[in-house]
Amino acid sequence: MSEPRLSFKEMCARFDVTPRTLRYYEYIELLQPEREGRSRFYGPREIARMTLILRGRRFGFSLEEIRQWLSLYETQGTRLQLATWIEMADRQIEELTRQHHELAATIADLRSLRQEAAELLKSQPDADPSA
Repeated sequence: MSEPRLSFKEMCARFDVTPRTLRYYEYIELLQPEREGRSRFYGPREIARMTLILRGRRFGFSLEEIRQWLSLYETQGTRLQLATWIEMADRQIEELTRQHHELAATIADLRSLRQEAAELLKSQPDADPSA
């Protein structure tokens, strides 16, 4: 039984990305689809890489960080790739936690200002539209 392959259009649909995004990932060598004439086909390796790319983007990693991390597997193997992933994840968790605290403080400030404005509005007399 042959391994599943996705066409360019199927790959875009499966991962909900634009053709431009998929072409860009190829251009920066995150993906290397098989080519048959003008057609591109994505096998299990490229499908797995795309899953990792999108997951990495969701976690806030840059495309360059993702590219370097993916290339470790090909050049150094799984052990170094996993160790590097742990380091990257630790750094990103720290950064996301910092951003979370900043966002929580911003939300609290906005709620407070909104409440002040609502109370001020209640204390204002209605304006006379005929004036």
